[in-house]
Amino acid sequence: MDSQVNRYPQASVTGHTTQVFMMRIRVRFFAGLRERLGVAERLLTVPDNITVAELWSLAVPEQPLPDNVLAARNMEYVKVDCPLAEGDEVAFFPPVTGGSR
Repeated sequence: MDSQVNRYPQASVTGHTTQVFMMRIRVRFFAGLRERLGVAERLLTVPDNITVAELWSLAVPEQPLPDNVLAARNMEYVKVDCPLAEGDEVAFFPPVTGGSR
């Protein structure tokens, strides 16, 4: 078990206790997303086994994940179904458009 991951007990309906593993993820927003959300960065403690898309819903619960948003995990482009791990940094930014030639 990774010593960086915290365990929080969570009572179940049957009275048994299960362990919920939590991890810290740095979330960064760039360009138009940063301006629209009014925040550049958030440090979140989230349940383990979440994806980039699920992270968005925790970081920005008031807005759905835009269809054309780009995501990077530890500075590498990933799809939104990419699983995350303790200590990851996830960046969201609008698609890059090219200039005129």
